[in-house]
Amino acid sequence: MTEEIIIAGFGGQGVLSMGKILAYSGIMQDQEVSWMPSYGPEMRGGTANVMVILSDDIISSPVVNEFDTAIILNQQSMDKFEETVKPGGVMLFDPNGITKLPTRTDISIYEIEGAKEASKMKSTKTFNMIVLGAYLKVKPIVKMDNVLKGLMKSLPERHHHLIPLNEEAIGVGAGKVKEYSPA
Repeated sequence: MTEEIIIAGFGGQGVLSMGKILAYSGIMQDQEVSWMPSYGPEMRGGTANVMVILSDDIISSPVVNEFDTAIILNQQSMDKFEETVKPGGVMLFDPNGITKLPTRTDISIYEIEGAKEASKMKSTKTFNMIVLGAYLKVKPIVKMDNVLKGLMKSLPERHHHLIPLNEEAIGVGAGKVKEYSPA
């Protein structure tokens, strides 16, 4: 099994953290892992993306041009990455701020209102974990206990008290993801 993922959005949305947690989760499952972030100099508010590859085999290159999954969190990322999903692949997106909705019919598309759900939880910092929970519901490529270990590894120890809130957010995302059909 090899899963090539692009996660893309604005800096400050937790894009890189989400990728890091997926990468650590893969390591906890004894998978080969590649985590390659990309972001502009403006960081928060600028565009950011991360390529994550999880594989049972050796990863020959950390750079790919087509993905099994794209997790899209803003319009610029939708414009850039919608066409890079392999036919038969998966796209997950948050519609908040998306003005041109996805149109492809050769991939499975899912929607998660992560920003709205994070607001309901009264914690905007849970946004990325809501999105991650939605993704793992659609494609359970890592085990939940490994995701929690990945959270512990990626969060500084002073923030470990937030792990239960993040775990709750993952559950919210898993419960709120829905299939999207282009009109």
